[in-house]
This record gives sequence, C-alpha cells and structure tokens, in this order.
Amino acid sequence: MSEARPAATGRPAQADLDRRNRWTFGLGTTGRDMVYTLVSIYLVFFLSDVLKPPREEFLWASSLILVARLFDAVADIVMGGIVDNTRTRWGHYKPWIAAGAVASAIFTVLLFTDLKLTGAAFVIGFALVYLLWSLSWTANDIPYWSLLPALTLDQRQRERFGSLAKIFATIGLFAVVVAVIPVTRALAGSVGEVQAWTWFAIAVVVIMLASQSVTLFGVKEPEIVVDQERTSMRELAHVVFRNDQLLWTAVAMVLFMTGYLTTTTFGTYYFKYVYGDESMYSPFGAVLVASQLLGYAIFPALSRRFSRRTLYTAATALILAGYVIFFFSPTHIGFIAVAGLLLFIGDSFITLLMLVFLTDTIEYGQWKLGRRNGAVTFALQPFINKVGAALSTQIVAVAVVIAGVNPDRPADTSEAGLLTIKLGMLVLPPVLILASYLIYRAKYRIDKDFYARIVADLRERGDLRPAP
Repeated sequence: MSEARPAATGRPAQADLDRRNRWTFGLGTTGRDMVYTLVSIYLVFFLSDVLKPPREEFLWASSLILVARLFDAVADIVMGGIVDNTRTRWGHYKPWIAAGAVASAIFTVLLFTDLKLTGAAFVIGFALVYLLWSLSWTANDIPYWSLLPALTLDQRQRERFGSLAKIFATIGLFAVVVAVIPVTRALAGSVGEVQAWTWFAIAVVVIMLASQSVTLFGVKEPEIVVDQERTSMRELAHVVFRNDQLLWTAVAMVLFMTGYLTTTTFGTYYFKYVYGDESMYSPFGAVLVASQLLGYAIFPALSRRFSRRTLYTAATALILAGYVIFFFSPTHIGFIAVAGLLLFIGDSFITLLMLVFLTDTIEYGQWKLGRRNGAVTFALQPFINKVGAALSTQIVAVAVVIAGVNPDRPADTSEAGLLTIKLGMLVLPPVLILASYLIYRAKYRIDKDFYARIVADLRERGDLRPAP
C-alpha cells in the first residue's frame, strides 16, 4: 500500500509561495527602474542639452519640476491612505499598480517628446506633463512597495525579498545608464536627436509594462490580517508624525537620496564637460551598476554575520572614501572606476538597509499607535525619492547655469565652471550623506531584539495573525 499523503489544502507550501513571490515581485522592478532612471537622472539633461530651450525657460522649467515634485510628494501620503482603504477582489494593491503603470508609461513618452511649444507655453506645458507623470507614478509606486510587508513578517525574508528586488532594479538602471547615450546617438543620425530620445523612452515603457505584468499575474498575496477601521484623511498626519521611527528614517533617507541623486544626475555633465569625452559615461555606468549588483548580491550573506548598524557604518565609510578618491583623482577612467566601485557598493548597502528600516516601522507603528498602515508608511518612500530628486535636480540646474556650460561647445567651459560641476557633484553630496548617517545613529532604535519583541507583543494582543 502506498503511504497516505496529507490532504491537499489548495494552497502552495509556504516555501514555494515565498520563492514564487520573491521572484515575481523582484522582476517587476526591472522596467519600473528603467523608467525612473530615465526621468530622474536624464530629464534635466534632455532639457538642457537636447531640447536646448533658452536659459530662462530652462530655469523656469527646472524650478517647476521642484514645485511639482514637492506637491506630489505631499500627495503621496494621501495616496497611501487611499491604498490602505482600498477593498477589491484583487486586493489593496494590484488595481493601483496596473493603472499607475499604464498612465505613467504614457506621460513618460510625452516628457521626452518635443511638444513644439515655446516661451510660457513650453514652461507650463512641460510642468503639467511632469506633474501628471509624477502623480501616475505615485499611483503605481506606493502600492507596489507596500506589497513587501504584506508578503512576510520575517526580517530575514524581507531582506531577501528586498535584495532580489533591488538586484532587478539595478539591472533596469544598468540598461538605461549604459545604453542611453550610445543608442540615442545612433538613432539621431536617422530620426533626429529629439526623436531618438522619444523612441528610447517608448522602448523603456514597453519593458516596464511587461515586467509589471509579471508582478500583477505572478504574486500571490498571503496578506496579514488586521482588524481595523478604514483610515480617514484626518488620521493620516497622526499615522506619520506620531511614528517617531518612521519620521527619523524619512529624514535620514531624504538627506541620503539628495546626495546620491545629485552625484548621479551630474554624471552626464561631468563626462561631457570635465572629463571631455561623453562616450566614457557608459563605461562608468557599467561600473556603477556592477558595483550595486555586487552589493545587493553579497548583502544577505553579510547581514547574517554583522548587525545592520555595523553594515551601515561600513557602507558610509566606503562612500566617503569613494568621494575623496573621485575628487582628487586625475581624469582617468581607471581612478574614477575605483572611486565608483566604493561609492556604489556603499550606496547599495544603504539603499537596502533603509528599505528594511522603513518596512520594520510598519509593525512599530502598529505596536505604538494601534493601527497598521502599510501603504501610508510606504508612501514615505516615493515622498523621500521625490524630495531628493527635486532638490538634486534644482542643485544641478543652478550649478549648470552658474558654470556657464555651452552644449554645442563643451570645451569652452571655464576652469571656474568645471570646478563648480566638481563641487556640486563630489563635495556637497558626501556632506549630506554623512549627516544622514549621524541622524540614523542618534535616532533609529529598531534592532533585531526590539523588533522581535514588537511582533511577539502584537501576536499576544491578537493584533497580528496570518491569513486563514
């Protein structure tokens, strides 16, 4: 007689479910980060060196990017409340992920299209399209990352989910930073420079829609069951401002992201004007992405041996060493590659650490305030990214104008102008990153033991249990 088997439950084993969710959630970040990289790093370069509007129009357009991002960053918190209150047969998250992906795809293409406007019409039209892109991106971004804490309560599993997602995100980043200059240059000969960027944007959004479909159809949500009333708009401020660990994490992340994005946004300008060879940006981009992939790949192994605080300290030291080498090295790709390796391995560690810090504040907020608001908490991530991107874009735009660069004659840039680019790219960012680290050391206190006590207390109170 054959051995009796347990009755099928109709649900996959937990290990199989975790594996499926880890890969299908992670794959979804590939196209998303291609789009985000294209907009956050290259939009200001597309404006200044491809569309080439008059200097006054460029400054107005870049300033309105700042305003639009700050407005949308505040709207992120409201979006988080909407997602937390969403009840559909497809769950809290997937309807918003799908709608946001389609809408942001449309507006991404429009951002990299010449709308044939001039003067005030150009500034207003560009700002409106950018605001619509930002709002539609929010509709996708908040529910997407809010999936992560809904998939598992285990800290190590969250690190594994986050690490794999960041690996795929970095692959998306890699595809854009390595391909954007050579591909648009190659296409420009047949379709024109502006149209080349439009076609590149179309290709990127197609990949985003495909990778998001993997998440939408592949992830199965073993949601955490929490019995609570819907969160009113009036309660959102209390959810954010009374969760002290969430607030300090957000402040530290804003400073870090502003520094990091300022450096990466300056990259194209550095190689075009300071280095003197724009084509060398692609090899540097390859170093950037390889460093981040290496960091994300080794992080889970290191996190089993060292505490998060130790890893954060080591990562900050790597970043600061990288900036010092970059600033004082000669304009040779070998020295710059070594600096980039240190910079972006450290960046990958901190990016992943801040993701799991933010995730753990969800249970902390539920423990302290009696409410679980995952989407509202994760609304702080796009809020942070947008504020950081807004500030970094404005820093770069102002520095480029002060430097007096000429897109058509890059060799004419003065020594003072070149120094302005170097100071903005390699001196201001490490100051912000160091400030971020000091805030984390002084204020963040959710370590492994404290988190375990939080989860145990929530379960004992009956406030946390797995879905049946």
